[in-house]
Amino acid sequence: MKKVVLAYSGGLDTSIIVPWLKENYDLEVIACCVNVGQDDDMEAVRKKAIESGASKIYIEDVRDEFINDFAFKALKAGAVYEEQYLLGTSFARPLMAKRLVEIAHAEGAEYICHGCTGKGNDQVRFETGVWSFDPTLKIIAPWRIWDIASREDAIDYAESKGISVPVTKAKIYSRDQNLWHISHEGGDIEDLANEHNEERVYMMVTPPEKAKNESTYVEIEFEKGTPVALDGVKMGGVEMVTKLNKIAGENGVGVIDIVENRLVGMKSRGIYETPAGTVLYAALRELESIVLDKEALATKHTLSKKYAELVYNGLWYTPLKEAIDAFVDSLAQDLTGKIKLKLYKGNIKVASRISENALYDEGISSFGASDLYSQKDSEGFIKLFALPSKIKAMKRKK
Repeated sequence: MKKVVLAYSGGLDTSIIVPWLKENYDLEVIACCVNVGQDDDMEAVRKKAIESGASKIYIEDVRDEFINDFAFKALKAGAVYEEQYLLGTSFARPLMAKRLVEIAHAEGAEYICHGCTGKGNDQVRFETGVWSFDPTLKIIAPWRIWDIASREDAIDYAESKGISVPVTKAKIYSRDQNLWHISHEGGDIEDLANEHNEERVYMMVTPPEKAKNESTYVEIEFEKGTPVALDGVKMGGVEMVTKLNKIAGENGVGVIDIVENRLVGMKSRGIYETPAGTVLYAALRELESIVLDKEALATKHTLSKKYAELVYNGLWYTPLKEAIDAFVDSLAQDLTGKIKLKLYKGNIKVASRISENALYDEGISSFGASDLYSQKDSEGFIKLFALPSKIKAMKRKK
């Protein structure tokens, strides 16, 4: 019997795909749950997959790889999609796709199946990621071919098969969680006239109005653009993100409510909680502001935007993305230092910036005398700088 490897989470979509595959294809279903830090009971996920009809399930713990090789790379690149979204779902998919291909090869499977809808970005990210490693693998995408037309239909199908699912028709948010963030879509969020309900939606962040009344200081230490210590304690990426999620979340930091432009052409609204990521991005920006020169920083900002678009569009495994990584790594050689931030009720304020590589020099920047800078030099500079404006003004007078 031929085999299919199913990207499995135990949520609504993938829970019903197992019996659907067995009903409609003569295939052995092998489930694969890639653990990127989602807050799930993995033993319960394992049990549910087998009870749903999968012949076996792989539980792949890739949290270290996810943070160090994906999240921190995007962080170092300054990747922010449409100026707000920190790409927590976007860069998780390429890693998942890689593991699916590896398991498909190990099992001799010809097919890979995912539960992404035909309206979303993830279908593109999964399939582009899979084919970046093996273009011969065949894709089964149930949401593009079955008769189930809505999440309400999916709930009905699950109930008909006796499968318990973590959503109801009254609470129908589509969520994607990992160690970096959690996203919320669907339900009453889809109506732009509705203010999102913080109590019902938030899972990682305390609403700012209910956050603690005392401010919290955090110090992030970076080495070559990568965070390596929190409050003076060296630690790995997973531990740091876990701790910062708690600290920032308690202070109401890290929530955005955005309408984004999907790759497939439509706009969608999402609520994203990224507490640790929000703090780390803020800290790295402050370090860059004192270490990088004006032209380097401007070029970095330009490439950061392109990098974010590549990642959002599922183009992680591409020459252009790798080339930008090389540029970012080169630029980050001097991005070593410590940034202290003050967190309070959803706000972030910089408290101190320290780096031996800082281009900021108090002696030069102050109004006092300096050996490297004479105020008299400004006169000649301004005359040359303003020359095009002076020529234009002279032409107008003729």
